[in-house]
Amino acid sequence: MSDVLVSVQWAIEHLKDADKRFIEVDVDTRQYELGHLEGAIAFNWQTQLQDQVTRDILSKDQFEALFSEAGITPEMTLVLYGDNNNWFAAYAFWLFKYYGHPDVRLIDGGRRKILMEGYRLTRVVPTYPRTVYKVREVNEALRADREYIRARLRQAGFAMVDVRSPAEFTGEVISPPGMAETAQRGGHIPGAKNVPWSTLVAEDGTFKPVEEIRRIYESLGVTPDKDVVVYCRIGERSSHTWFALKYLLGYPNVRNYDGSWTEWGNLIGAPIAKGAEE
Repeated sequence: MSDVLVSVQWAIEHLKDADKRFIEVDVDTRQYELGHLEGAIAFNWQTQLQDQVTRDILSKDQFEALFSEAGITPEMTLVLYGDNNNWFAAYAFWLFKYYGHPDVRLIDGGRRKILMEGYRLTRVVPTYPRTVYKVREVNEALRADREYIRARLRQAGFAMVDVRSPAEFTGEVISPPGMAETAQRGGHIPGAKNVPWSTLVAEDGTFKPVEEIRRIYESLGVTPDKDVVVYCRIGERSSHTWFALKYLLGYPNVRNYDGSWTEWGNLIGAPIAKGAEE
């Protein structure tokens, strides 16, 4: 298992380590209140991990304030997990690495696997002394924006992976049922390959074997020699795929387009494709 992808057993064994901070990030933000790993804190993806005015990720100052309030230091190992096979835990992982936190890890299988293993959860919410957290570097190479993609559409050496469902990819639906964030048009970015995030996941929510995942992408021409961009609807499912490509397969140049379809599908003048065509 990768150094950044840890098992539930490893997590339990290190739960009380003073140099580690466990963080739960769920799609359903109520899950933490129902029970969580002892000592774990929670971040709300809607209210704490996004700027509430600019529809953007947290600014550097906001990120530093969030980590300071949570009592986190740059020297800590951050261990993330969440519901829905770690959708937003992976998004938090991507955000934390974007702002240069050195040691971030993901519990394979997330909350689902923890519950399947029968580990005891608590409702006690911990508190930690405030720190003064300072970002040491910003890894801009982990993020793609719309202009980055526009400049590379259909170019050799560039590959895009749309991790949404086939129905979203073809334009049959614009968003999954019950999801509020949407776009004006259905379809996908021209040239993108459709590899739903769930293709990478085993029945218990853990990642499939690395070589099986590698074959999936290489068969579609998404290879490590290319500049790869992944996207979904709002950037969380694509973070899950970004993690697999970068940390499990070791792709050197892979970016997450967190604007994803809610941005591209609303852009005036942005080309789209419909149906199964690339």
